[in-house]
Amino acid sequence: MSTSDFTLAAALMDAFARRTGVEGPGPAVRYLWTDAFATCNFLGLAAAGDGARYTALAERTVAQVHEVLAHFRADDIRTGWLRGPHGDAEDDHPVRAGLRIGKKLPERCPDEPFDERLEWERDGQYFHYLTRWMHALDRCARERHAAHFNRWARELADTAHRAFTNGGGRRMYWKMSTDLARPLVASMGQHDPLDGLLTARALRATAQALGETSGPTLDEAIADYTAMVQGSPLATTDPLGLGGLLVDALLLDRLSTAGADGDRALLDQLLASALAGLPHCQRSLDAPADARLGFRELGLAIGLAALERLIAAPASGQTRRRLDALHAYLPLRQAIHAYWLHPAHRTASSWTEHQDINEVMLATSLAPDGWLGA
Repeated sequence: MSTSDFTLAAALMDAFARRTGVEGPGPAVRYLWTDAFATCNFLGLAAAGDGARYTALAERTVAQVHEVLAHFRADDIRTGWLRGPHGDAEDDHPVRAGLRIGKKLPERCPDEPFDERLEWERDGQYFHYLTRWMHALDRCARERHAAHFNRWARELADTAHRAFTNGGGRRMYWKMSTDLARPLVASMGQHDPLDGLLTARALRATAQALGETSGPTLDEAIADYTAMVQGSPLATTDPLGLGGLLVDALLLDRLSTAGADGDRALLDQLLASALAGLPHCQRSLDAPADARLGFRELGLAIGLAALERLIAAPASGQTRRRLDALHAYLPLRQAIHAYWLHPAHRTASSWTEHQDINEVMLATSLAPDGWLGA
């Protein structure tokens, strides 16, 4: 990370903190995906610069997410901590009932007809947002040497597994109601089982490293996700999905046990899937700014930062051959940065209408150590 990248990432995160009420007198405007990346960004900036201030911002983001998104909405007839058939949240267990997405519109009522377009704007719970928050809590546990963050993350992982899996643990819902009582979108996210598997394994590894023995073991969740991932197609042309595959490949490489055939096979599948999708994704990056979504492309840039670390790690055989082939795509990261750092491109409605998530993920891509680990 260059000094200029660090300075720009810090400026973006400072502005986000003021704009969304993490810092200063403004109201707390929380959105789970963005806040997961923001928390990790603050941790990364703390490790590289103004430690006390950015550590405080990371912990304040966590506290506000739990104060806002672990509680029912102000326009809901239900009040207080989230509660439902899979658990009740409380002070010592703030995420035991999951976390709301933070969308502007309330969730769809049980007797309300499904509207695919409108569903994107409605609240509820997304599994892939929950895994991002598990990761943010786990990064807090490791950076702050505070096991309770990891215990919270494992409690969230346990609840999410029980709520989102169905059909004997071989399928998952994509979106659930705020209380996790009913599915809002019954189809399965392509990479949700993979996210669940690697996140659960990472949480368990952190618990072991910190000597934390209380809380869920996640054994059943890991077994279910492993079965779901086996033989499932992972290739995608979506830049955000491709970035996720590359981040997952780095995580799996770090979690792998020497001689574990299953890990090697899955790692090769992740790299092969990325290789299959990147040529198609690259062509979509020629569209004008109004037709592009910055945060999705920046997700790919973050994945390419993970790929840089993976290429530098020891590897041999087919894994090394796939990494050598993927090396050709590393310049895309700087191309994505250059495009979205151009002032004219950041005046497009596709950027300004999603300013928080775009700027936070730009900061993550510029200074990825907080999200990826050093």
